[in-house]
Amino acid sequence: MSNRLAAIPESYFGKTMGRKIEHGPLPLINMAVGIPDGETPQGIINHFAEALKIPENQKYGAFHGKDTFKQAIVDFYLRHYGVKLDKDEEVCILYGTKNGLVALPTCLANPGDNVLLPDPGYTDYLAGVMLANANPVPLNLEPPYYLPNWDEVDAEILEKTKLVYLTYPNNPTGSTATKAVFDEAIQKFKHTDTKIIHDFAYSAFGFDAKNPSILSSENGKDVAVEIFSLSKGYNMSGFRVGFAVGNRDMIQALKKYQTHTNAGMFGALQDAATYALNHYDDFLEEQNATFKRRRDIFESKLEEAGIPFVHSTGGIYCWLKTPPQYDSEAFEQMLLKEQSILVAPGIPFGDNGKYYVRLSLALSEEQLETAAKRLSTLYNLYEK
Repeated sequence: MSNRLAAIPESYFGKTMGRKIEHGPLPLINMAVGIPDGETPQGIINHFAEALKIPENQKYGAFHGKDTFKQAIVDFYLRHYGVKLDKDEEVCILYGTKNGLVALPTCLANPGDNVLLPDPGYTDYLAGVMLANANPVPLNLEPPYYLPNWDEVDAEILEKTKLVYLTYPNNPTGSTATKAVFDEAIQKFKHTDTKIIHDFAYSAFGFDAKNPSILSSENGKDVAVEIFSLSKGYNMSGFRVGFAVGNRDMIQALKKYQTHTNAGMFGALQDAATYALNHYDDFLEEQNATFKRRRDIFESKLEEAGIPFVHSTGGIYCWLKTPPQYDSEAFEQMLLKEQSILVAPGIPFGDNGKYYVRLSLALSEEQLETAAKRLSTLYNLYEK
């Protein structure tokens, strides 16, 4: 193993997904993994099945994807966000958004450049920065809203910052950003060499208002790329399809990188994704309504019991405070052994997650009510 790879921490979900779980005496409730629990809409499955039979799809395809898929992306962004995109210059198809998020620092940053990573934020941003031999710097996000305060970031750090990662709705906290938040970020970096990567994986889930695209902000495409996933909104996590859109120089760098690391996405996958983008706007609204209802049920039960949590305004998670005598890892183990609830500890998401755990809402309402009832029995642990 190379020294660089050896220096990168193990992927939290890479080492935990699929592991054998030893839990307490109650039936296990798995709230650790953020994969929507619903099935892929049948129409998408049927279209995928038919696309498998097309001879063209059984051979190598164009490296940068089918025009039909790229046009569907352009049409989707115009329809949902009012953003105009050039399908050849401002769109890059991704084999799962994680691949793009991890690859971008290698495409855009030089060794020693600063890359600001949200704390708390998605765990695998760090690996991409370390693979690029760039310098990861925490971007401190504080409760209750977990939004960046640029005035608190050291000016000398910002001067040497090449990339900033943002993610709203935020994984793991469930916080969301308004257009004004993105406007401020774009104006902050418009006349600098710093660029923004916005992870928009949970775009479909905005409980108080529709989540804005960072590209909707004035000059957004001058500063940012946005990473969009079909995994969560369309229940297509196993398909591994997403895309990057926005700043053309950043997109072209990512496309060049992919010509050396990939050889064109399977045509039938592109056809299925095209069909999803063109025909399932209503399904996205249904997904949002489902998770808003689940959020309401779960949070109301915790609130009744006096269990502290961060109010979620988007995404598919609950960010739960640990009792005073526990850090996130100790609380995770206690919940598993005593309540048979599997959660994700907060510490892999950054230092600001040390006293929180992340709970997925991708469960039936019955399971969520059962989990909330078990958690409610712990109220005495929070009493001072």
